[in-house]
Amino acid sequence: MKLVTAIIKPFKLDDVREALSEIGVSGITATEVKGFGRQKGHTELYRGAEYVVDFLPKIKLEIAIDDDLVETLLDSITKAANTGKIGDGKIFVSDLSQVIRIRTGETGATAL
Repeated sequence: MKLVTAIIKPFKLDDVREALSEIGVSGITATEVKGFGRQKGHTELYRGAEYVVDFLPKIKLEIAIDDDLVETLLDSITKAANTGKIGDGKIFVSDLSQVIRIRTGETGATAL
């Protein structure tokens, strides 16, 4: 099992959700976060004063998935979240040693 964490632009959330739904992903956790990478924020003008916005709004998606679907999942997220511009985001894949469904006590892949 793997835990896939994707950081994407907020307006791409619906596109990614639809793409994951098409490949059969049944559960996603989405969190509104702020951050920056190579783009290092941007400057804005407010009431004639220029100021720097260091942390940009992003969406953090967390998906627990079986090993055999990881490559399909990564491909779907990459295609759906891509705009071709800086700040499209990143995807992280980590090993998931245990999953437990609290309601039933199921463990492992059956708990997904």
